[in-house]
Amino acid sequence: MARAAAPRDSSLMLSLPTAHCAVCITDVERALQAHPGVRSARVNLTLKRVSVAADPGVEAAALVARLADIGYEAHELDTGLLSSTEADRRGRDILMRIGVSGFAMMNIMLLSVAVWSGAGDATRDLFHWISGAIALPTVVFAGQPFFSSAWASLKARRLGMDVPISLAIILASSISVFETAHSGAHVYFDAAVMLTFFLLVGRYLDYRTRAVARSAAEELAALEVPRATRLTGAGEEVVSVGDLRAGDVIRVRPGGRIPADGVVLSGTSEIDRSLLTGESLPVWAGVDVALSAGEVNLTGPLTLRVTAAGRDSSLHRMADLVAAAESARNRYTSLAERAARIYSPGVHLLSFASFAGWLWVSGGDVRLAVNIAAAVLIITCPCALGLAVPAVVTAASGKLFRAGLLIKDGTALERLAEVDCVVFDKTGTLTLGLPDPVDLAELPQGDLAVAVALAAGSSHPLSQALVLAAQRLRVLPAPVTELREVPGSGVEGIWQGLPVRLGRAGWLGAETPEGAGTASWLQIGASAPQAIRFTDQLRPGAAQAVRELQAMGKTVHLLSGDTPGAVAPLAAELGIPNWRAGVLPGDKAAAIAALTAAGHRVLMVGDGLNDTAALAGAHVSISPASALDAARAASDIVLLGQDMAPVAMAVRMAVVARRRIKQNFGISIAYNIVAVPFAIAGFATPLAAALAMSLSSITVSLNALRLK
Repeated sequence: MARAAAPRDSSLMLSLPTAHCAVCITDVERALQAHPGVRSARVNLTLKRVSVAADPGVEAAALVARLADIGYEAHELDTGLLSSTEADRRGRDILMRIGVSGFAMMNIMLLSVAVWSGAGDATRDLFHWISGAIALPTVVFAGQPFFSSAWASLKARRLGMDVPISLAIILASSISVFETAHSGAHVYFDAAVMLTFFLLVGRYLDYRTRAVARSAAEELAALEVPRATRLTGAGEEVVSVGDLRAGDVIRVRPGGRIPADGVVLSGTSEIDRSLLTGESLPVWAGVDVALSAGEVNLTGPLTLRVTAAGRDSSLHRMADLVAAAESARNRYTSLAERAARIYSPGVHLLSFASFAGWLWVSGGDVRLAVNIAAAVLIITCPCALGLAVPAVVTAASGKLFRAGLLIKDGTALERLAEVDCVVFDKTGTLTLGLPDPVDLAELPQGDLAVAVALAAGSSHPLSQALVLAAQRLRVLPAPVTELREVPGSGVEGIWQGLPVRLGRAGWLGAETPEGAGTASWLQIGASAPQAIRFTDQLRPGAAQAVRELQAMGKTVHLLSGDTPGAVAPLAAELGIPNWRAGVLPGDKAAAIAALTAAGHRVLMVGDGLNDTAALAGAHVSISPASALDAARAASDIVLLGQDMAPVAMAVRMAVVARRRIKQNFGISIAYNIVAVPFAIAGFATPLAAALAMSLSSITVSLNALRLK
């Protein structure tokens, strides 16, 4: 009897923007594995994602709700649109080649010591052949990254840094084979492998500074809801968002993300668009209100008619903005690349001139001319130049990491040192993005207890903040009965026979003064509504960061999608004269572009989806670790803690790091000025050249370590 095939697990991926420690890993994995149908859950804290293997019937929305119950924000990601692990494989590949070349180098050096100690004739030749047997496969395998890059450069008819590197390795190996075959006294297998080893170390340092970076455009696309509930004549059907067309009717349940741009046909609710626009307060949505893909439906079910889906949606248009901005920023040329454009052709010309000169002086001694040309090529090999930037960036990154900043891009520090203008977002950046009730002591104790009881029956962010504040003050909720949430308006119930309501001013008929901040209104019976005001908590160190940046001579701007009533008091408190409220995502990117066009080098600090295009378009960018995946991916530097003060420290450190980089270039130039004449004069063998080259690399690394 045939055995029925076991059902295949479905693979789900969730983003965890608020996960930050080992406890988060345990909490999330335990909660998900306890959910019916979930077979396994694995959290990747670096990427802030959780991979879930579950039965086919398990819905991502249920898992998101389960995590929300234990206090973790989560968003479904489309695994088909996320980048692969190619970058991780590349890092492991370089490490493996470093290990192979390092092991081979040590063994060849042992054989070389035996030759230097006096081994001669047949014994010396045997040791040379054994060294070659170890070195040649090692060079072919470990030098592959340089050979591939050099070949690509030559095919493109340009001379990158890897061309002289590859030529030096090949020449040292070829001369050694020739000398071994002709019983020569000196071979340079150790030089070829040593050269490969040191260059691979530099390449790995450079890779590590870039390893965390991923494409923000891919992250934005992955955030789009992969499935939607479409209404047809036969009822509801779950379809891929890619199958939606303009005119389709879809249903979005409370807590769900809007899958496509559309207009509300029926239902009322409140919409959280803070990730898209930066507005800290949810907005009301009802019939004929237009909604955008990526917004979150909070309180009531909505039926929408789709106006734009897929690549035509506002979320995809934002992704296109980010991709264009990233492409423009990627044209930045680092100091090392600029130096290489001059250095590489000069090295080849110098080596060829040495070969031609000695061929003429020696009367046609090709063997001598090739040896000297190889020594010149090795001694001028841009190993120190290749280490100049990665060594400094690695040292600076380590110091900044301990201060709470993660450097993602290898050129970020160079660009940060050039900044003269800093643009901050408000919600989630200068503030924590968490509403906090103020002046609760002014409310009568009984009224506050009623407000807390009503707030406990709502999922609205202001209601949840009020409940948390009441818990801190040890206020017990009043015995309110018949609790009912009115989608898009508030919560109502009965207390001591009186109707009580908590919610929007318009629902309660309250008059709101112009410029008033965020507030929720409480009404007991027929009495006048009372305002419970909220303020967004200022992020620790925000005032210090702004003050120190201004003291350095940087111009500070504040751009926010929030209302003027919320932005103006914060700008006044922090002393930021240049501020704008109600700024849309495209407007933020346009503001950054305008500042750049005016000649400014802009540092953008932001955290939301509405900031991603601006983050990608700025000269350099920083986002908090609490930011959404897309914002972190678009940024060059991630602020790991809540304290904003390290932002100013990073700017200072960047200036010092750039100075160290220039010093390293100076060391490399001085080394060449001293060493190259010896090689051209014939006083340096290829082995001596490799040792000198290694000494310059070590000097550059030690200078970089001074940053620590």
